Amino acid sequence: MMKRVAVLGSTGSIGTNALDVMAALPDRFEVVSLSGGRNADLLCSQAERFRPRRVCVGQGAVAVRDRLASLGIEVLEGEAGLIDLAQDGDVDLVVNGLVAGVGIRPTVAAVTSGKDVATANKETLVVAGHLVTELARKHGGTLVPLDSELTPIWQTLDLHSNRDVRKIILPASGGPFFASSVDEMASVTPAQALNHPTWKMGPKITIDSATLMNKGFEVIESHWFFDLPAEKIDVVIHRQSIIHCLVEFIDGGLIAHLSSTDMRLPIQQALTHPDKLPSRVKPLDLVEVGSLSFHAPDTARFPCLRLCYDALSAGGTAPAVLNAANEIGVAAFLEGRIGFLSIPNVVEATLDAHDRQPGDTLDAIYEMDHWAREKAGLVVEGLAGNGQ
Repeated sequence: MMKRVAVLGSTGSIGTNALDVMAALPDRFEVVSLSGGRNADLLCSQAERFRPRRVCVGQGAVAVRDRLASLGIEVLEGEAGLIDLAQDGDVDLVVNGLVAGVGIRPTVAAVTSGKDVATANKETLVVAGHLVTELARKHGGTLVPLDSELTPIWQTLDLHSNRDVRKIILPASGGPFFASSVDEMASVTPAQALNHPTWKMGPKITIDSATLMNKGFEVIESHWFFDLPAEKIDVVIHRQSIIHCLVEFIDGGLIAHLSSTDMRLPIQQALTHPDKLPSRVKPLDLVEVGSLSFHAPDTARFPCLRLCYDALSAGGTAPAVLNAANEIGVAAFLEGRIGFLSIPNVVEATLDAHDRQPGDTLDAIYEMDHWAREKAGLVVEGLAGNGQ
């Protein structure tokens, strides 16, 4: 069956890989709309190739309209345009590859319209998982993870009851500072932190991987995607990034998903489930891999993972504060204003100052998000003034 697809964030890593997957399966997917942020040139190139009906650009709409005028493609702009694409009646599936908080409102618009949403936007479920999952249930849409760890878990649990699961295990590469001491991490530069050992990603998610915040976000996501309590979601450090997830069942059996480090595979799995189709991903050579290793995460050196479990346990607006403070801390580190080890300090100080609220509406979530960004900014100023 042909699926009509809107790809939000089509110029980013997830978006470009999703388009590559769909280009290889032209009898399965029709690209109805695309959105890009500031990379208008790539967005136009994608539009010229896939010929969607509409595109949305973060800025520079006039230039995009001029370039695409001969193709009759409608050009939208900004958040309003994203929401319009997400709730378009001509779309069956929304692929959300947007980065950070910009992806939340389009996801809400899509699920409220009863659409299926395949999302790589972690912030949506981290910040408002309790609201978004309820909206999806109410309006009949399906939320599908686009993630190298969560997508194969989702596929596995689709075949089993949660009652059969003892726990799921999320492997983390450990980032570039797995073997570094606290003293060594205190002096790392943004360039060093952006040098991920196994994955090529955008700067924000790469720093989150280095701090293990990204893995903590996946813990929170897993809670909402799979309806599992925190005590059934574990993290293990697996340097080779070959095993992408494990599911342990109550009988003691353990299922592991192994593959090459190529995001096109989980994207194709999510978009074509339950079918298995040939892909462009290089098959895994186990002899070439040789050996696999596992380590317990060190939450003393990487406290962001602990902070995520704490925020999930607290619930309400705590995860929204966690996310907002982290965005401010990561941006300040990339700008050279604070050190790498100060990122979790910004998050923890903001959480400590937070007066937890139920967060039972999106407006309440956004209000707390705004407060957290202001508070985190003040924490950054204090740390920067002290040379931290």
